[in-house]
Amino acid sequence: MFGGSSWQIAKIGGIPVRLHVSWFIIFGLITWSLATQYFPVVAPELPKATNWLRAVVAALLLFLSVTAHELSHSFVARRYKIPIASITLFIFGGVSQIKKEPPSPKVEFNMAIAGPLSSFLIALIFFLLLKASDGYPGLKAIAFYLMQVNLILGIFNLIPGFPMDGGRVLRAALWKKSGDYISATRKASKTGQAIAVVFMFFGIFSLFTGYHGSLWLLLIGWFLYTAAQSSYQQATLRETLNEVKVRDVMTKEIVTVNEYTPLSELFEGYFLKYGYGGFPVVADEKAVGMISLREIRGIPKERWNYVKAKDVMQPFDESLTASGNEDVYKIFERMIQEDRGRFLVMEGGRLAGLITRSGIARYLQIKEEVKG
Repeated sequence: MFGGSSWQIAKIGGIPVRLHVSWFIIFGLITWSLATQYFPVVAPELPKATNWLRAVVAALLLFLSVTAHELSHSFVARRYKIPIASITLFIFGGVSQIKKEPPSPKVEFNMAIAGPLSSFLIALIFFLLLKASDGYPGLKAIAFYLMQVNLILGIFNLIPGFPMDGGRVLRAALWKKSGDYISATRKASKTGQAIAVVFMFFGIFSLFTGYHGSLWLLLIGWFLYTAAQSSYQQATLRETLNEVKVRDVMTKEIVTVNEYTPLSELFEGYFLKYGYGGFPVVADEKAVGMISLREIRGIPKERWNYVKAKDVMQPFDESLTASGNEDVYKIFERMIQEDRGRFLVMEGGRLAGLITRSGIARYLQIKEEVKG
């Protein structure tokens, strides 16, 4: 989702925590707002020069609260053996990169509700700190701010707009009622899009009334709409690929590369000739690896006559393979998660085919044309 625009800053419980570049924008805006508008109003007796320090502390504690919110989702997911790739903090808060969908409505509900509950718990902690901070106006102002924000964060996330937490709770309820995960996802996504439109409508309306938060309403509405639309498309894709197996989509006419093929010949005689993004590498008619343009880009062209395919290929292992009996949708998810364009389809220890992103896209296009 965020690609190369984020950086890992920590690892908590084995889960990488990353910062997206947009986080710095919102961190700066929140710090500026607290230092110039919030603290001078709620604690005017405090020295103005130190408000910036308090603002930085409050902003950092806010993002620690957001991280705790996302960690609660992640820890519940791991309890059900659902792997977590990372947590990324960005301009609208945070998101947990969950590698697969929950197996049941109960798991979906528990994962979703954990976030808002953690925000309410954090709000309670800061409420208690607020009550204990009489005589310390700076600490009291920070505690009051974080109590409010975490309370709002918990309530906001309960709005039934998928893919927000409330939307996932809604999907869990629809899923349990109908027993149909795909239908529940589509209905929850449509609800999310409708709620996003309401946000954008009020954002546009507030532009004409002079409300200072109109831009945020528009941005939040746009973000929710695109996220819900993406979830809807994903549900439609899953429905289209439902019960379709790898062997139904794989390419059986495979172009292979000998392990001793020089990169110069590989580039001219394979990549340019066939237009494929990668090729299986073979030795004695057995697959020994995979090679794509990614592997040869870092090799200087003057060495292409001397460097062989076997020198730069991805060596053969289970991570490069798929079974003909596997669901295409699960393989497609693996392609996205692992950033791979193709897998070797192995049957009985031999190379039986190749499944690629372009092959899946072509299959979907044909299905759509036939449906139309």
